[in-house]
Amino acid sequence: MAYVDGFLLIVPKDKVEAYRKIAKLAGKVWREHGALEYRECVGDDLDMPLGRPFPKLLKLKPDETAVFSWIVYKSRKQRDQVNSKIMKDKRLVGMDPKSMPFDMKKMSMGGFTVLVDA
Repeated sequence: MAYVDGFLLIVPKDKVEAYRKIAKLAGKVWREHGALEYRECVGDDLDMPLGRPFPKLLKLKPDETAVFSWIVYKSRKQRDQVNSKIMKDKRLVGMDPKSMPFDMKKMSMGGFTVLVDA
């Protein structure tokens, strides 16, 4: 069964393009190391009437947006193997967290077992 790493982060709207550049590189690297799918999605229609809207949940400021991302793997074992390679890849390891176009302290992430694949 497939396994997914999911991410939710806050990006200042004026830094979305800078984030896109980093995400494109990261996607390339993850795919080269075996990830089946890599997606980075920027918030566009976040004030939904159902449930708790992302702006409220994330306490977004007017100049911020949410980015929802996921990476798909064959299994958790394969994810662990891919991420082990990622942590050694010089294209990503050298990135300074302080120079990121978002606050890494506000990022949430986790690994998920696929419950339904329709």
